[in-house]
Amino acid sequence: MEGLLLDWFAAHGRDLPWRRTKDPYAILVSEVMLQQTQVERVIPRYLDWLERWPSVSALAVASPADVIRQWQGLGYNRRGLNLHRAARKIAADGWPADLTELPGVGPYTAAAVANFAFGHDALPVDINVSRIQERTGHSFTAPAAQALMDLGATVCLARVPRCGICPLASACPSRGRRYEPLRKQSRFEGSFRQRRARTLRLVAESERPLSELDREAVESLAQDGLVEVADCGTLVTLP
Repeated sequence: MEGLLLDWFAAHGRDLPWRRTKDPYAILVSEVMLQQTQVERVIPRYLDWLERWPSVSALAVASPADVIRQWQGLGYNRRGLNLHRAARKIAADGWPADLTELPGVGPYTAAAVANFAFGHDALPVDINVSRIQERTGHSFTAPAAQALMDLGATVCLARVPRCGICPLASACPSRGRRYEPLRKQSRFEGSFRQRRARTLRLVAESERPLSELDREAVESLAQDGLVEVADCGTLVTLP
């Protein structure tokens, strides 16, 4: 089954910029950006990021404020701050053997960087990979990681898989099955996440008096290290 998948990937795999490099820093950037953000949105931001900070050392000496501004629009801004912290740790100490020691790097991201950058025998299991393994009943190996991600994103879809064009369909016990709709993520519009994002955007444009901002959002952002409150608690700035 894995051979069929790899043959399909050779002909239909997506041409993504982070697949053209083995640089662990560039791959880490892509993996952090891709957390909860669509590929199409990430591509231009990834290219812009690497143009501005092409190496770990370049990002490590950047200010947190510049990193936060550059991250605007990608959402979940703590990811950008954690990426910056990870770059500083790597610049100071080198790449750790256990990549989960880096800020913001969990088991999936660690496995992805280990596989795609360092060639380790690690299969990063995201929701797409997990879905394919569950439906096929097959355990795939590390070399199939990119192929699994593409199959899950374009063919073996969550609710209505495109079994008619799936290279694994002939051997898949779930062929032709339809699935219940997945529970949707809570709405962004009107949410506290939106209030946080709006507040951070205002502070990224220029420092603001606390009286002009959403105080609850400021408190939450400050707890995450995304803003600082100066002048005896009256002025909000980026760190």
